[in-house]
Amino acid sequence: MTLTRPTIYSLILTLFLVSAPHAEHLPLWVSALAATLLLWRGYLAYRAAPLPSRWLLMPLTIACVAAIGINFHSLFGREVGVTLLVLLAALKLLEVRSARDAMAVIYLACFLIITNFFYSQSIPTAALMCGTLLVIVATWLRIQAPPIAFQPQLRLASVMLLQAAPLMLIAFVLFPRIQGPLWGMPQDAYSSSGLSERMEPGSLSKLTLSEAVAFRVTYASVVPRREQMYWRGPVLWNFDGRVWTTGASGFNSPAQFSDAAQPVEYSVTLEPHNKKWLYALDMPSLLPPNALMNDDFQVFSKDSIVARTRYTIRSNLSYHANLDELQSQRQRGLQLPAQLNPRARQLAATWRTRNTDDAAIVTTALRYFNQEKFSYTLEPPLLGRDGIDEFLFSTRQGFCEHYAAAFVYLMRAANIPARVVTGYQGGEYNTIGNYYIVRQSDAHAWAEVWLAGSGWVRVDPTAAIAPERVQKNLSAALLDNSALAFMARNPPQWLLNLRMNLDAVSNQWNQWLIGYNSEKQYALLTRLGMTEVSWESMARQLMLGLSIVIAALALWLMRHLWVRERDPVQAAWLKFCKRMARAGVPRATHETALDYVSRISSHYPHQRAQLFAIAEQYNALRYGEEHAELRAFQHAVRTFKL
Repeated sequence: MTLTRPTIYSLILTLFLVSAPHAEHLPLWVSALAATLLLWRGYLAYRAAPLPSRWLLMPLTIACVAAIGINFHSLFGREVGVTLLVLLAALKLLEVRSARDAMAVIYLACFLIITNFFYSQSIPTAALMCGTLLVIVATWLRIQAPPIAFQPQLRLASVMLLQAAPLMLIAFVLFPRIQGPLWGMPQDAYSSSGLSERMEPGSLSKLTLSEAVAFRVTYASVVPRREQMYWRGPVLWNFDGRVWTTGASGFNSPAQFSDAAQPVEYSVTLEPHNKKWLYALDMPSLLPPNALMNDDFQVFSKDSIVARTRYTIRSNLSYHANLDELQSQRQRGLQLPAQLNPRARQLAATWRTRNTDDAAIVTTALRYFNQEKFSYTLEPPLLGRDGIDEFLFSTRQGFCEHYAAAFVYLMRAANIPARVVTGYQGGEYNTIGNYYIVRQSDAHAWAEVWLAGSGWVRVDPTAAIAPERVQKNLSAALLDNSALAFMARNPPQWLLNLRMNLDAVSNQWNQWLIGYNSEKQYALLTRLGMTEVSWESMARQLMLGLSIVIAALALWLMRHLWVRERDPVQAAWLKFCKRMARAGVPRATHETALDYVSRISSHYPHQRAQLFAIAEQYNALRYGEEHAELRAFQHAVRTFKL
């Protein structure tokens, strides 16, 4: 079969639609080369020029594979596999001469659709891929069926996809769910996003420029105040003069809580970040299954969060944590790098000389931040070797990481065990979906100090500088919020409402479709009446459901084989013939209508005119000899009497 020019154009459009979304993931030279190959094939089709020889395509293919290997230092993995598919599909198009070659391109396009979901499973991605699948099926029909206009092909492709929808729904509900991400090779793990195990000046301020969702929270009943929403993440102990790191924390010492009060239960839908951290309000008291809490009260999953994860957890907003101080934690909470920041050490020593009570020193430090001319900003000046001294006595401009780091340094210099805690603070309430959205822009750092009789106590020095950050949001705390993303400032209310509606729809999509895991499948099938939910039973039900749908569809498509269409003209004539047969004048098989009524009229001469009128109307309607009215013919048959 010779492929027509429109068919080639359809194949080019198909490959473009499945490859274009990968442009942001592929190297720039790959996207440019793939686009050049598609344009080259389109030009050859337009000019009706011969295709390049295999002696040209073979070296070009080898060069592309070699370039990919050099670029990725490997020929295995998600990124490499997708890149190879995109380039090889474009190269394959340059040797398409027959329907068989075109079908190979169609199959490649079908597989490339799946690869788009390796990177995003959002509603826009799904909608784009559905539209792309429609174009693929229409192109498929163009290859296999006689040439027709593209619009009827799209209409037929739509009908075919709608017919396949019941099969898709049954497979979605009954196919056994496999835990884990869509792509599971170790070297293709998701890149880390959000917080990390280290904090340095500027790290959190850069993170707050992102409007990406970190997690969503639904409270069971009690909703804490915004200033109580401290979402605990990595706890930082070690300081080298510039960078704070987590150090070695274990699971050896169980958490000790007393006077726990103000319980709150909530569910968190956590976006993948490729770490094991599970965020919880201070202080977690009841953990989800397969979760652990380390010595620093940080909650961990047993596996890295490489897919969207939902868990339910309980916290107590009022507590005393580890009233009995651990000697190992005290030593870690007092370590400072030698010969750095002498002025900060001197200031802390002065406070210690004036006060013997640790709580009084904490109050003094907060008063110092509040009364001196400190400012809260996303763009603080760069700091040098003695960064704490420069911040406290010179620049006095910083973000939450500057204040948390300086406060902990002062506490340690005053012989008070202290540490930095990073996480998120606050959240944006979605009135449409009745849940809170915590974004990367809500990233925050605060301090914890150990006080006798109170244990580890949270202290947020940022609240002493910019209380609006804790009580309202980041934008309200900044004098100049132009550096923030547009939606993080004060956008119009209609735009905020639109954003909340879209997020609510996206959240439902994530919960019920993307989040349809083995637990939800088990719960759904149990409600549907399946007493035994296992791989074997689901496979049996899946095959049964698919068989029923396929059989029903086949019967509907073949209905014309055994259901004869009712011809109203023939039906009225047969009714007339049966009446005459009951009167003793049956029609012979060979008799025409006129011959038949002629024979009848010999028995009933008085009805001759009526009989011939019926026969003539029948012939006119049946064979189109002259204009006749169906209703008049049916009325004549119905009212005829011998």
